[in-house]
Amino acid sequence: MIEQERLVKEFISLVQVDSETRFEQEICVVLKEKFSSLGLKVVEDDSMAKSGHGAGNLICTLEATDANPAIPTIFFTCHMDTVAPGNGIKPQIGEDGYIRSDGTTILGSDDKAGIAAMLEGIQVLKEQNIPHGRIQFVITAGEESGLKGARAMERSSMEAEYGFALDSNGNLGAIATAAPGRAEIEIIFHGKTAHAGVNPEDGISAIQVASKAVSRMSLGRIDNETTANIGSFSGVGPLNVVCDKVKMEAEARSIVQHKLEAQIEAMQKACESAAAEAGTTCEFNADIVYASYMHDDSAPIVQLTSRAMSTIGLTAKTFHSGGGSDANIFNGMGIPTVNLAVGYLDIHTVKERIAISDLVKTAELVVALVKEAAKV
Repeated sequence: MIEQERLVKEFISLVQVDSETRFEQEICVVLKEKFSSLGLKVVEDDSMAKSGHGAGNLICTLEATDANPAIPTIFFTCHMDTVAPGNGIKPQIGEDGYIRSDGTTILGSDDKAGIAAMLEGIQVLKEQNIPHGRIQFVITAGEESGLKGARAMERSSMEAEYGFALDSNGNLGAIATAAPGRAEIEIIFHGKTAHAGVNPEDGISAIQVASKAVSRMSLGRIDNETTANIGSFSGVGPLNVVCDKVKMEAEARSIVQHKLEAQIEAMQKACESAAAEAGTTCEFNADIVYASYMHDDSAPIVQLTSRAMSTIGLTAKTFHSGGGSDANIFNGMGIPTVNLAVGYLDIHTVKERIAISDLVKTAELVVALVKEAAKV
C-alpha cells in the first residue's frame, strides 16, 4: 500500500530544505507546491505578522470523495520548522535501516517525518480510490519556538471536528492523550544601591531578595502532573555596589489547569513576601501561553485512534506527555486532538534518527485513520 521508496525519497528531500524556526520561508514555498500538486487547496494564513516567523501556517484541504454528510471533516497537523543546528542537513541511510544526519546537524524528522507521512498518505488515498470525507492538513510555523504559529491561528481557519498531530516521541502506537499547559513568567526584583564597603546597610540587595524568594518556591517535580523551573537569574553590577535589580525568568507546567494556576500563585506569593520583608517591591508577570488538555481513554477520538491502529498491527498505548505541542492549541480551540508518536529518536540532538519502518508505518496510520473516520 505504501510505496517505501517514494516515501523515503520525499523525506530525504524535505529534510534538506533549511527551515530552522523563524526562518520557514523556503520550506513554506516547497510545501505549497507539494500539496498543490496533489490537488489540494492551499492557503497560507496571515499569522506571520503576529508570530514574527518567516511564514504563515498552511491549511491544505483535500475535498471529500464520499458525499455522505455524516462523514466528519478531520485534520492532521505537523510543523514545518526545526530546531538548530538544522541548516545544511545531509541525511544518511544506514545499513541498520535508520536515517540519520551526518552528525553535524539534527536530522529534522521532528517533524518532517510527519509531513512526509501526510504526503504519502494523500497519494495512497488517491491511487487506491479510498473513500473519505473532507480532510485538512495543517502545517504550522514556529512550533519549536513556543507554538507561535498555532497560537496565532484564527479559529475560523479550522473546519475539522477532530484531528491528529503527528508530532510525539515514543514508539509507534503511543497516543499522547494529555499534555501540560505552560506559563512563562518574568520577575523583576527591585533593590536599593549603596556602597558595599562603606554603608551596605543602607542598601537593599535585589540578589538577596530574589534568592530568598526562590528558596520559598516549590520547583522541579511538584507532583505527577505539575513542574516548575527557574530558567535564568540575572543581577549585574559593580562588585562594590549593592545590586538594585534582578531579573528572573521561569516557567510552570501542569496537565491540570487549576494546578498550573495554583503553582503560579504560589510562586508569586513567594516573590512578593520576600520583597515586602526587605522593604522593597517586585514585578511578577505570568502569561499562560497555552492551556493543558486531557482526554480519557474512553473518549471517542482515543477509541477511534485505537481502532485504526489495530487495523495496521499497532497496539495502542495512551500516555500523558510532559511537553506541549500544537495539539494543546487545537484542543484549546475546542477541537479534540491527540498527538501520535512518529518513532523518531534523540530529537533536538545531532544523534537524531528515525527507522524507515516507522516512517512507513506512520504513513499507513494516516490512511488507517482516514478510513476509520469514514466509517459512519
